[in-house]
Amino acid sequence: METQKLIEQLIGNSERHLQFAEACKKIDISHLNYKANAESWSVLECIEHLNLYGDFYNPSLKQSLSKAKPAVRRHFKPGLLGNYFTQSMYPKEKLNKMKTFKDKNPVGSTLNLSHLDRFINQQHQFIELLKEAEHKNLNFKTPISISKWLKLKLGDTFHFVSAHNERHIQQAKRILNQQKINL
Repeated sequence: METQKLIEQLIGNSERHLQFAEACKKIDISHLNYKANAESWSVLECIEHLNLYGDFYNPSLKQSLSKAKPAVRRHFKPGLLGNYFTQSMYPKEKLNKMKTFKDKNPVGSTLNLSHLDRFINQQHQFIELLKEAEHKNLNFKTPISISKWLKLKLGDTFHFVSAHNERHIQQAKRILNQQKINL
């Protein structure tokens, strides 16, 4: 895939995620904290889960970009493992349930609109990192949150984070739809 096309696609995804978060700020907090049952997440818990991952990935991506060399080729080929992780994360009709790491599970947290602001700030940072990545070698290896020893290509990590965000934004939309709130 052309690097510029990938970057544009991921920026477009982040802009949609930003629009969703901005729209959520106009919804009553009781709807944002609504849970269908004790095990399910609220809209704000979905957002806080993304914040917890953003706390890891934004600084990690920034550091990796500072070390990555300028791009020689304008084409990015996903790695086998990175592509697998990304494709498994994208929302599907029959969604595969995934266990959340304990330190990334927001269940039971007291959440408010400031968590949406935090997500919005992180998405702005993510977009800036994507713009910087447009001129970098996306094959540079970068750490991921699940293992200190496992690293993915920078392009795969950006794509994975975007897919993970999309998965939980879709989850948040379903929670709002259960309450007859459409954005």
